[in-house]
Order: sequence, then C-alpha cells, then structure tokens
Amino acid sequence: MAPAEKSSDHVHAVVASFLGWMLDAFDFFLVVFVLTDIGREFGRSRLAMTSAITLTLAMRPIGAFIFGLMADRYGRRLPLMIDLVFFSIVEVLSGLAPNYWSFMVLRALFGIGMGGEWGVGASLAMEKAPRRLRGLLSGFLQEGYACGYLLAALCYRFVYPHWGWRPMFLLGGLPALVAIYVRLGVKESDVWERTRARNWSHLGRAIVSNWKLFLFIFVMMTMMNFVSHGTQDLYPLFLQTDKGLSPRQVSNVAMIYNVGAILGGLILGRYSDLVGRRRAMVTSLVLAVTMIPVWAYAGTVFLLMMGAFMLQFFVQGAWGVVPAHINELAPDNVRGFLPGFAYQCGVAVAGAAPTIQEALAERHGYPNTMAATATIVFLAAALIVWLGREKHATEFGIVMDRATG
Repeated sequence: MAPAEKSSDHVHAVVASFLGWMLDAFDFFLVVFVLTDIGREFGRSRLAMTSAITLTLAMRPIGAFIFGLMADRYGRRLPLMIDLVFFSIVEVLSGLAPNYWSFMVLRALFGIGMGGEWGVGASLAMEKAPRRLRGLLSGFLQEGYACGYLLAALCYRFVYPHWGWRPMFLLGGLPALVAIYVRLGVKESDVWERTRARNWSHLGRAIVSNWKLFLFIFVMMTMMNFVSHGTQDLYPLFLQTDKGLSPRQVSNVAMIYNVGAILGGLILGRYSDLVGRRRAMVTSLVLAVTMIPVWAYAGTVFLLMMGAFMLQFFVQGAWGVVPAHINELAPDNVRGFLPGFAYQCGVAVAGAAPTIQEALAERHGYPNTMAATATIVFLAAALIVWLGREKHATEFGIVMDRATG
C-alpha cells in the first residue's frame, strides 16, 4: 500500500489546504467586485485599477519560490502556517490603505502570500491523499478557489451595500485561523520525511535537473491560467458595465456560476481518477467552448446565469484535475517547489489577461472580447495538455526510496 494511503490524517491535510486556498481566493476576488469603487475613491480609471489584479498575479511566483523552497527543505507545515498569517495581515491592511499607491504595494505583497499557499498546500494534500481518490480530492482542493469566489460574491451581496468596500477586506484576517488548524490538526508529510533533500545544494541540483518538466508545466499552467483568469476576473465588471446589472444581480450571477465551478471540479476530478488526467482535462476544455455563445451574448439575466454556470462547470472541471496532475508529474524531492513555482510563473504571464481584455473591450466591446479570447485559450490549453504526459495515480515516495536504499 502506498504511503499516502496509510496516512490517517489525509482529511485534515486536504481540508486545511482547501480552507487556505478558499480564503486566499476570497481575498483576491474582493478586489474584482469593488474595482470601480476603489478607483473612484482613489481617482483612478478602471484600466488603472485592473493593474492591481495584474500586479497581484505577477507577484505570485515570488511567493511560490520562497515558500516552495522552504517546503522542500523544512517540510510542508511550517511554511504553510507562516504564509497563511502573512497574507491575512496584508489583506486587512489593504482595507486600511490611504491612497492608490499604498493599496498597490499591499496588493503586491498579497500576491507573494497568495503565490506561496497553493504549492505548499497542494503538495501536502496530494502526498497524503489516497491514490484511488486523488483526482476527487484534487477537485475538492482546487475548488477552494471557487468557494472563495463564492464567499466574495456573498460578501459583495450582503456587506458592501451597507458598509462599502473597506470593511470587506477586514474579513481577510480569517486565514490566520487556518494556521492554528494546521498547527493542531495536520501532521507533516511522510513522503517529505522520506525523500527530503539532504541540504540546499542537493535541493538545487534536483531542481535544475528537472528544468524540462518545469518548462512544460509552466507552459501548460500559463494557458490554464488564461482559461481561468480570462473568464473570471472581468466577468463581474462585464455584467455591471455592458449588461447593466445591479450589484445584487452581479453577486447572484457570480454565486450561481461558482456553484457550477465547484460541481465541475468535483465531478471532473473524480472522472480523471477513472479515465486519466489528460483525457478529463481535454474533454472539459473542449466542452467549455460550446458554452461561450450563451456566456458572452445571452440577452437575459437567466440565460447569462445558465451560460456562466455551464462554462465555469467545465473551466473549473479542467482545473479540478490540476493539483493531482502536476503533483504526480513532479519528483518527490522537489514537489513542494516545482509544481507551485511553475504554476505561479504561468499566473504571472496570464495575469495580463484582465488588462488586455479591458483594453480590447474599449475598442471591440466586452462580449466580442470575452468570447474571442476564451475560444482561443480553451483550444490552446486543450492542445498543450493533450501533447503532454501524465503519471496517473503514481505512488509517491517509492522511486526515491529505492534510489537511496
């Protein structure tokens, strides 16, 4: 039996990583919902405010680099706890920012914290998850992102109308509580204990020797992040400005399509356990293309909801497979660093999506811009995933044990 399957605390590890990622996404998407209001208070245009999103995404590789190295050298738990506390503090401070430039600095720091959480949390969760359920638990972990988006929509629906945008960020201190849960309820990864690098030089050589794998994951995750951020980040703004929806209607649509995202991540994650990671991802991405016309061009709120629900079902269905897929591809002794860093480097490139889309929308309109960019990135991502390889349900910790005796 694989080491992960012997572990009795995999539920705690997956739940802790899910909660961390959920609250990370919650903090990130608060900005998405209140971009216009923050810009109005600071005297900045919508295009200038979308730079805050881009900056946050661009800083995520720094967090993945720092906390990923710590995770492979010192274990998964300590870096995860430090990161949770760090980005919680930064998020609270964002709600107190006195001007545009202080807000931008804080969003850059938040990006560092956000970049560190996923790689460390995903490696910890996937190393403990039973192999037969790794895809399902991968979907559960990844859809912490959609749950965070859903929480942000609820906050926008119920907190914003009464108190404005600043108090919403004060709720960003909640992730610090997850650090307590990690400290008390989660054990260190057995796989890391058995395969950890002897020293920094050993770790550095292991990372460099896997540069081809890093490049592949980086390219794949760049396109996957264009898929995600290209369909999520400006969609609330699109609903507000192009469709004329009220804040209440926008939050309702966002809640509906994030329910679709959660269901898609779980269902397609489980599907990947049965048919393989690549097939599940490609199937989901191709089916997402068929949802674009309703998602971008529907004339009623109900049809927009249904189009967004189904599109995010397939978008996050493909994403639900990602934690299992890229952690299975990564060697044991660099799993804390390599998948997360490659993922966040892809985010840094794809982080330009909101700014690019906003610039294109000013010339061609939101529906045409959203539809065209989504079609291109869905098909490109499907092709890259299909051309890659996979290690479906591989056992962690086994090869390294044999190599080291």
